[in-house]
Amino acid sequence: MGERRKNAVAIWLLAGVAMIIIQTLLGGVTRLTGSGLSITKWNPIFGILPPLNARQWDDAFTSYKQIGQFKLVNSFYTLSDFKQIFFWEWLHRVWARMLGIVFAIGFVYFLLKKYFDKQMVRPFIVLFILGGLQGVIGILMVWSGVNPEDIHVNYTWLAAHFVSAMVLACYTLWFALKLLIPAEKRVVHKGASNVLLVVIALLFFQLMYGAFMAGLKAANAAATWPDINGSYFPGTLATNGIFKDANLSALMINIHFMHRGIAYLLLVAVIGWFAYSRRNLQLGTLKGLLNWPLILVLVQVALGIITVLSATKIVPGKFDTFETLAELHQLVAMFLLMALVVNLYVVKRR
Repeated sequence: MGERRKNAVAIWLLAGVAMIIIQTLLGGVTRLTGSGLSITKWNPIFGILPPLNARQWDDAFTSYKQIGQFKLVNSFYTLSDFKQIFFWEWLHRVWARMLGIVFAIGFVYFLLKKYFDKQMVRPFIVLFILGGLQGVIGILMVWSGVNPEDIHVNYTWLAAHFVSAMVLACYTLWFALKLLIPAEKRVVHKGASNVLLVVIALLFFQLMYGAFMAGLKAANAAATWPDINGSYFPGTLATNGIFKDANLSALMINIHFMHRGIAYLLLVAVIGWFAYSRRNLQLGTLKGLLNWPLILVLVQVALGIITVLSATKIVPGKFDTFETLAELHQLVAMFLLMALVVNLYVVKRR
């Protein structure tokens, strides 16, 4: 496979990674604005079109009025209010379809041009399975909130949706790296590779708890730092588990504790990885890649602290300072994950 063809396929795959990141950010906006349940019916083909006339808007709004989010939280909404939240969920779904179209068109084009080789068959099968799984999880997540009792989607389904998106992004990035980085520029160091795997696993746990925070809208439950409402070890840890829903306020405090604790562990782990890798690895022109996880984790921790402290100023229905910081926090987390994956690819186990 020639270099020109490799680069073309790799750029297509990287465009897909960028689109997944944008899609995830749009998902964050829908969560922060409470827009995720505004579209109660799933139409895979014609759903790309928003309501086009007054009757269609009235039907969509009437359908929304049947679910718990409207009855218990947003019963004061007018059609104008509904249109605002509808837009974000519609855009999120349309972008998902665009992502599928970009992958499908690129795949057909490169297949006809014979840019693929036999070694790409299995990765493409896995890639399309992961993409389909992501869509199915998204549908199940929305269904978990479209009922007369709940006011949000289930936070565990939200976490699964987010984590599966990150798995898809990482796999797509890995596929692109195989085409972009020559084998001679990679180094073999089993110990360093194992350490990176541990750091990435820790980050995935952190991403999961970040999604729990978003799903429960738990930020303002403990808008203090470095303590958690005056305590470093909340008393709720002994009385309420991490996944139990019996006491929602206690659950939110416990998730705060876990999310912050994993963040501190992750900070130490990345600093340790940076010191170890700079001392033991010879990466030549790729040495600069080792700096990015450290830079990004420092920015991420700072953003996390500022975001929590800004949660005292949350205004329902408005996208303001807290929401902007939360989106930046999510974006840098994704960049950190991508940087660690690039490092893992460069430092192979064998």
